[in-house]
Amino acid sequence: MREIRRVLRLVYDQKMSHRSVSKSIGLSRDAVADYCTRAASAGLSWPLPDGLEDADLEEQLFPVKIKQKVKKRRQVDWAQIHQELKRKGATLRVLHEEYLGDHPDGLSYSQFCHWYREFAGGLKRYMRQTPVAGERVQVDYAGPTMPVTTIATGEIRYAQIFVAVLGCSNYAYAEAHWSQGLPNWIAAHVRLFEFLGGVPEAVVCDNLKSGVTKASRTEPVINRTYQGMADHYDTMIVPARPRRPKDKPKVENSVLIIERWILFRLRNRLFTSLHELNEAIAVLLIDLNNRPFQKLPGSRQSTFESLDKPALRPLPDRPYEYAEFHRARVGMDYHITLDGCPYSVPAALCRKEVDVRVTTSTIEILYGGRRVASHAKGLDGKAVTNPDHMTSEHRHYASWNESNQLVWAREMGEHIHTLLKELLEVLFCT
Repeated sequence: MREIRRVLRLVYDQKMSHRSVSKSIGLSRDAVADYCTRAASAGLSWPLPDGLEDADLEEQLFPVKIKQKVKKRRQVDWAQIHQELKRKGATLRVLHEEYLGDHPDGLSYSQFCHWYREFAGGLKRYMRQTPVAGERVQVDYAGPTMPVTTIATGEIRYAQIFVAVLGCSNYAYAEAHWSQGLPNWIAAHVRLFEFLGGVPEAVVCDNLKSGVTKASRTEPVINRTYQGMADHYDTMIVPARPRRPKDKPKVENSVLIIERWILFRLRNRLFTSLHELNEAIAVLLIDLNNRPFQKLPGSRQSTFESLDKPALRPLPDRPYEYAEFHRARVGMDYHITLDGCPYSVPAALCRKEVDVRVTTSTIEILYGGRRVASHAKGLDGKAVTNPDHMTSEHRHYASWNESNQLVWAREMGEHIHTLLKELLEVLFCT
């Protein structure tokens, strides 16, 4: 607050010079003279009128500057500016230039930035992350579970609730499945991408074992199946740091929202199957995403349609096929054993370690990053052997039969053919 009242009292009541007032208060002589000139222009003298507050006094002496600032500030739709900044490539500099196109005498760039920060500070005390449209989806599990009752036996099972949210629009997704195991974790991501109709640039996840094999602040190790799913959808996995929930604040907040607006509203309903529970969640999820924001225009759904959805990458031609990865050592019989069933590999890889990719129907064996063998899944523990993987001697021996040997014997000579034929007759007769 300017020292206007003290200046006027010392000049008009104490009859002090501008120089003396300047030294006494610590203002420049130009400022003291300016206050006196403005007071005279406003028709004010000492003593000031009763009840005149300091704010009113300042407004009378500096009316044009204050009113102009308020007017210019109100010309800007700060909520729209806040939404535009979420688009890729958006900067305050560019938005300020567009603003000046409509208001040539508007706010300067520094004032434009200042008032935007004032607006943003009212939305949130601090902004540690600036979300970009289509850039990240954050995923996690809700703490509470939902009971599902089997009518025939009365058994109660508890379903886990998978939660995901896009960082820019806060567009939420939720579904129930039986466990947090790897197959359910991967299937939830596949259904999430189908729900979004596209793929974000990155998936931010927690450090659960289904997603991260080894948690680390600097070099986390991603589960190979999870990484394979990310490669299929052309996205990347970004694990949050251990014990750093602020690395994924959107989903932490969305978990609370899902608990309050979906799970709490379903607490008194009896569900007899997982499908029934997911149908109920889907209905309330539509209501949640269409609920208007409190401080911003629109809703999660409308913001998703205008910002996030156009920025998502397209889905691949086919959904990801679940696959697990294993390590195995090739035996001296050039076979590996998986789930009790032997599968052949090229004989040159005996005693080598290979990677095994297992899907619902096939077994792929990789060495040095290249596929060296592929088999349909075996049944009943019977060995699955490709003859091309055998050595020439073993392949010759494995293909031995009576007719082949008789043909060979005839090529060697008539006496050899006769001898072999008689030996075979004696052998099979006995």
